[in-house]
Amino acid sequence: MAEKRGKKENPDPEDLPSTIARSDAKAQRTYAKTLEHAEDEYGDGRRAHRTAYAALKHTHEKVGDRWEPKGRKGPSDAQARGGRDTDRETAGGVDANATEEHLLDVARRLDVHGRSSMGKGELVDAIRRANDRETRKSREED
Repeated sequence: MAEKRGKKENPDPEDLPSTIARSDAKAQRTYAKTLEHAEDEYGDGRRAHRTAYAALKHTHEKVGDRWEPKGRKGPSDAQARGGRDTDRETAGGVDANATEEHLLDVARRLDVHGRSSMGKGELVDAIRRANDRETRKSREED
């Protein structure tokens, strides 16, 4: 993102990762604005993109092939809660801190089989796999 954007201007979806380009305008602005600031701080590299995704995960969760607003703001998993120097596994955009009821609803929307007999951790893993599958399918269609 070479040029600075105005506060109300939405980023060009062509400049965004595909899952974010398919998401709502707030997700796009959050990612783009954080990436812009992170690139100023860290340069144009992986760390800047990880920082932008971390900011996005505080307001949105990955559902299928896009990012949707979460019911509450905050970290989505133990890694996000712990900060930069933690070395925990990430949930890949799934809101692992959500209620089991919410996770069941997301799993239902993604048609995850066997969801009713899964515990919370299993639901998070199954949703993550379903999200990855949906993203792959969408990228093949693009």
